[in-house]
Amino acid sequence: MDSPSQKWRHPGGKLRELGPENLSDAELLAILISSGIKGRPAEKIADEILAKFGSFKGMANQPLHEFLGIRGLGNVKAIRIVAAFEIARRIAKGH
Repeated sequence: MDSPSQKWRHPGGKLRELGPENLSDAELLAILISSGIKGRPAEKIADEILAKFGSFKGMANQPLHEFLGIRGLGNVKAIRIVAAFEIARRIAKGH
């Protein structure tokens, strides 16, 4: 059986086949990032973000500028991440 890193070129394929609950935090974040930059795939950028903030919980209340300082995250990708956490926050509050 192929390992996940060999079977799927991007975590989106893994999510489609196995469901979101079977992805790591880094794989889920890589889906939001979508594409990396030369020499830094989305998965590597996701690993760096999680290392910087420690977890999704550590990322949750960070201002946009904290994400903009990460190599490989431009405005669109950083805004996408901040928006996803705002959606989660609203769901948690029952909105």
